[in-house]
Parts: sequence; structure tokens; C-alpha cells
Amino acid sequence: MFEAPIFFERNRVSRVYTGGLLFRDLFGDPAEDGGFPEEWIASCVAAQTEDGKTEGISRVRGGGERFDTLLEKYADALTGGGKNTGVLVKALDSAVRLPVQTHPDRAFSEAHFNSKYGKAESWVILATRPNAKVYLGFNRAVTRAEFAALIERSETDKNAMEAVLNAFEVTAGDVFFIPARAVHAIGAGCLILEVQEPTDFTLQPERYCGDYRLSDYSMYLGIDKEAALDCFDYTFDLERVKRECVKKPRVTRQENGVTAETLISYSDTPCFAVNKYTVDGGAAALGYDKYAVYAVTRGSGRITGRNCDAAIQKGDYFFAPFCLKNTLTVTAEHLELIECLPPIGEPL
Repeated sequence: MFEAPIFFERNRVSRVYTGGLLFRDLFGDPAEDGGFPEEWIASCVAAQTEDGKTEGISRVRGGGERFDTLLEKYADALTGGGKNTGVLVKALDSAVRLPVQTHPDRAFSEAHFNSKYGKAESWVILATRPNAKVYLGFNRAVTRAEFAALIERSETDKNAMEAVLNAFEVTAGDVFFIPARAVHAIGAGCLILEVQEPTDFTLQPERYCGDYRLSDYSMYLGIDKEAALDCFDYTFDLERVKRECVKKPRVTRQENGVTAETLISYSDTPCFAVNKYTVDGGAAALGYDKYAVYAVTRGSGRITGRNCDAAIQKGDYFFAPFCLKNTLTVTAEHLELIECLPPIGEPL
């Protein structure tokens, strides 16, 4: 049934922060910031919202069928049996600094959110505005009691918590891995391709996001504040950031007009892997083992296979099913393609 990769309708998702201006160059959207600063890519995950609206789940281009429904119906062909992809990919553009936050590991998620997935994540910086930064890890020893006091200070001082984090200036091409339970914040001016475990669990105890005052639910997702504070790893300092978070792309193949690079490997995390193909007058065989999500981040070209031949360009993204593995090839004069691979083992 599936003779070609699956392309999707656009899927911008609302958040409490503003952004989206840099989507102009990636997707061709209007050059403006607003309340829909994220594009969820080949997503079978629903966003966490206070009003119960269903956002985040992708719909197939043309017919509009929900991707999660398609996975339920055709699991063998699409994933080799799993009824979810085990990975969530997003493009996001922040016009303001996001709240200081962390994400749960799998044990915390199972205990508090009845989910087998946590939210380890990675960031590939695609573009920036002036003075773009990210914040990772504590810049000095911080106790749980001091952190709780900083939360209270954030009611009136919007930068109180930022002061205890390491700030990193970023440029296009930078890559970071963010382990579950690590304190962090995305700064203003970052266009990021984020690859993560398939949840929307964020604990962000800072009261404000820009000028927006967060509700208690947005901060703690309905769990007790003291339990939420247990999710933060207070030992996550600069040395661990350098060791675990800052990643250098590694070239794994360079021949015949194709350069393949590892950005995030399974040695960094069993939860996903991220690679990049740069095709300059060559042909890149997409040799994923199970299935994969792809996002075109520069240039244009064609994707071909047994029964498919389609043009692709910057801003396009697609799901390559299990049943098509080792049959798809991308050709281009100049194109960059990010490959997002599922977790080791079967989806949970």
C-alpha cells in the first residue's frame, strides 16, 4: 500500500511563548512572530493544553488522515509492528527566552504521568537572530532549597532563575543533547530542529515566559510542586554540560557528492539518533534500519524509489516507512537533509 514516503499537511502548534518569524526562511511563512511558534513534524503525539484542544498530531497531505490513526491501522508496514514512532520531531523558533525547565526521565513519567516515555531531547540550531543563546546546567552549586527560593523570586524578578544557569551563544550548525532531568532554557532568537522522546512533558517552575504569566498547571502539569522539584538534577553543572550536552558533528562518509554526518548517536542516548546528509551533485541512499523522519533544511532535489519520484525542497518533511527501507534515494545539486531515527528496540 505504501509505495512512497508519507508527506504531511502543515502542523503549527500553539504555545505560551511567541515566535515563528524565522519560519519565513524555512517554510516560506509570513515573517512575523505569533502564538504558533512550533511545527510538529510527522507527529503522533498530542500537545499538552489546558483547554483540552487536540493539537500536535500530524495529518497526511492530501487525504488528511491522522498519523496516529494510520499507525494503528498499518503498524506492520509503517514501523514493523509498533503503533507509535517512539520519537517526536519539531521545528521551533523562539522570540523570547523560554522558562527555566526540565523534562522527566522514564521512571518519573511512569510514576506521575502514566507514560513509559520521558523527554530526553536534542537541538540542532538551524538559524539565529542576533544574540541568540541557550541555557544549560547550573553555573554554580545550587541546592534544592535555594532553587525553590528562586522560584518564589521569579514571581517578581523575571530573570532570577536565569542567573544560576550557564549561557551559551549559538550559531547555525550547533548541536546539543539535553538529558532528562537537566535544567535548561532555550533563549530568544533560536530556530531549532528538536528531536526528542514522544511526549510533551515540561516542568517549568519559573512564573513568567516573557510577559506571559504561567498558570500553576503550565508550570507543574497538575502534579504537586514538591514532586516537580524532585525532577531536577541539582548536580547538573558546567562540567556535565561539556561532557554530555555539547556535541560535535562527526563525518561518517564523504564520497561521490554526498557527506553523511552523525549529530546525535545511540551512544549519546538509546532514545533516538540524528544524522545529516549533505548532497552536492550526488545521490544519497537512505539506509535507515527500521523507519525514519526526514526534514529538508536547505536546497532542493528529488526523492526516488521503487514506485516514487517526487521533488523535495527546503521546509519539506516526510516519514519513510519500514516497508520502504533500503529503497529510497535523494539526488540533488545542493541539499541538506536531517535524518531522525527511532529508539533502540521496539517503541514502548
